[in-house]
Amino acid sequence: MADAAAGDEKAPAAAPAPAFPIKLLIIVSVIALVFGVGGAFVAVKFLGGGSKGAESSEDHKADEEVKAESKSEAGGKHGQAASSGVMFDLDPFIVNLADTQEVRYLKLTLKLEAESEAVSAELTTRIPQIRDAVLVLLSSKDVNGVRTTQGKFQLRDEITQRINGLLKKPGVRSAYFTEFVVQ
Repeated sequence: MADAAAGDEKAPAAAPAPAFPIKLLIIVSVIALVFGVGGAFVAVKFLGGGSKGAESSEDHKADEEVKAESKSEAGGKHGQAASSGVMFDLDPFIVNLADTQEVRYLKLTLKLEAESEAVSAELTTRIPQIRDAVLVLLSSKDVNGVRTTQGKFQLRDEITQRINGLLKKPGVRSAYFTEFVVQ
């Protein structure tokens, strides 16, 4: 009977031992969950708020430029700025570059500066020809030719020349890259 009593004493002593690690595991899990949710909240708050602030600051800068332009047109006696043209947006271009060893892609979004509304209207009617000319030009380039600053300036000039070649009277002043991604 002494052996049975000794066995009963050991059995209850073994039961509380696993309970402590389970409680510790639950506490650590709850703390990790709280930190995870808090971290996600902070990340969304900072990252989400940053893009809105950037957009509003860009809008603010654009408003200031419009005000400055209207002031210079209204009564700028000296130091008048050159008049800006009409901006014309093109849809993004995604092309395979002409690299032979690897497959490389270029995603490019353009804005064209036209001299007048008439040129902008002509650009609108010639969008298929413009897209074709730009796609053929971009797909002939390789990664080394478009990654450098000099290569980007040369590409901008070539795009402007090709588009002006499609128009009855050259009227595109410049092409501007608003998105340029090589992968």
